[in-house]
Amino acid sequence: MDPRTHLPIVGMVGGGQLARMTHQAAIPLGQSLAVLAESPDDAAALVCRDVHIGGPADPAALRAFAEHCDVLTFDHEHVPGGLLRELQAAGVAVYPPPEALIFAQDKARMRRRLAEMGAPIPPFRICASDELHSAVPDFAEEVGWPVVAKTASGGYDGHGVWMVHDPAGIPPIPAGVTMVLERHAPLIRELAAVVARSPFGQAAAWPVVETVQRGGICVEVIAPAQGLDPARAAAASRLALQIASDLGVVGVLAVELFEVPVSDRAPDGFTVNELAMRPHNSGHWSQDGAVTSQFEQHLRAVLDYPLGSTLLTAPVTVMANVLGGALDSPGAGIGMDERVHHLAARFPDVKVHLYGKSFRPGRKLGHVNVCGDDPTALQHRARLAAEWLGSGVWTDGYSSHGGEHGSAYRQVVLRADGVTGTRRSEGQKRV
Repeated sequence: MDPRTHLPIVGMVGGGQLARMTHQAAIPLGQSLAVLAESPDDAAALVCRDVHIGGPADPAALRAFAEHCDVLTFDHEHVPGGLLRELQAAGVAVYPPPEALIFAQDKARMRRRLAEMGAPIPPFRICASDELHSAVPDFAEEVGWPVVAKTASGGYDGHGVWMVHDPAGIPPIPAGVTMVLERHAPLIRELAAVVARSPFGQAAAWPVVETVQRGGICVEVIAPAQGLDPARAAAASRLALQIASDLGVVGVLAVELFEVPVSDRAPDGFTVNELAMRPHNSGHWSQDGAVTSQFEQHLRAVLDYPLGSTLLTAPVTVMANVLGGALDSPGAGIGMDERVHHLAARFPDVKVHLYGKSFRPGRKLGHVNVCGDDPTALQHRARLAAEWLGSGVWTDGYSSHGGEHGSAYRQVVLRADGVTGTRRSEGQKRV
C-alpha cells in the first residue's frame, strides 16, 4: 500500500509501451504503478516515478519487486512460470495467475487446452524441432500445403513463425525446441476479440475488431470490424469470455482470430490463432474510442474493482501503428517534434500516442487513433498520419509547408469567445 495515497501499488513486470500506457491510465485512478524495467531507457521507465531495474527472469529482482507491490501483472509473457508460482505460493497476488498465463506462453499447451474445450481451432500437430523433416511432410499429407510451423514459445510479431510450402522450406531450428504445426487457414481476414475479467468473475467485452497485418506485424485496427455478421461477432465475444473464464484469466485477454469459411471445424466462421493475457495492440483503439480503455480496464481487473463500460465513444475508430521508416527516406531528416507539429496542423482530430522509443526502421514507435463515422475516410487519415510520423513523408503528396496544392495550410482554432476561426501558417518551419 502506498503510504501517501493509501491505495494499492500495482507492479507491472516489463517496461515497454504497454506499461507506459498502463501508467497513463493509472494516474486518474490515483494508482501508483510500479514498473520492473530492464533499462532506465525503457518506454515506461522514462515516465514512471516508481521504477525498479531488473530482468523478468532474475529471481532476486522479481522477488524484491513483488515485495514492493500489492498486485503483480505483466506487459509481456516472458516471465518464468516457476518463479511466478513461487511468488503465488508466498501470498503474492499474481494476475493473470501462472496457471492461466502458461497458455499464452506455450502455444503447444494452448492448442491442446483449446482442443479440450472444443474451441474452433485449425488441425495441428506437436513435434520436436529435430523431427520437422519427417513431421512436416507427413502432416502436409493430411491437411495439404502450405503448413504453418511455429515455435511453441518465445515468438512475437511474426518471429518464430514460418509458412512452409514444401520440404525444402522447412526452417533450420536447433534441436530441443517444441514446435507446433498447423494447417494454413483459408483466411478471409484477421479479427480480435478483447475482453477483461476480474478475480470476482466479472467480465466485459469490447466490440470485435479487424486487424490488418503486414510482415507479421499488426499495422492497423478497425473498431468495430466492418461488415461482420452480428451473430458471428457475438459468437466471437462469447468464445473469448468463455476462454477467459475456463482458463481463470484475470486482466485483459486478447483472442486473435482468423475469419474463415464456415465448416465443421469453424461453425461460426472463425478459428483461434493466438492468445495474449495483457493489454494488446488490437485494443489500443480503446484509448480514444471506448468509454474505458483496455489499460484502465486491466488495472480495474487486477485490483478487483468493478469493470468499466466498454461502450463506443464514436461509431468507428481506426488505429494505425507508427513504424520507423527507412533511413534513406526523403523525410528522414525531419525530427519527430516537427512531424507531430505538422500532423496536428493538418489533422487536428488525430490522437497521437508515442512511446518514447529511439528510432529504428520497422520499430513500433507509437500509434495514432482517429474516430468518426466514415471507416474509409478514417483509414485513409490514420494511414497518412502514421506513415508521416514514421517516415516524415506525406504519401499523398501533401506539403507541410505549402498545403496540398501549394497553398498555406489552415488549422481550425477556437477563440476565447468560443467562435471558431482559422490560423494560417505561410510555410513557417517548426524549430
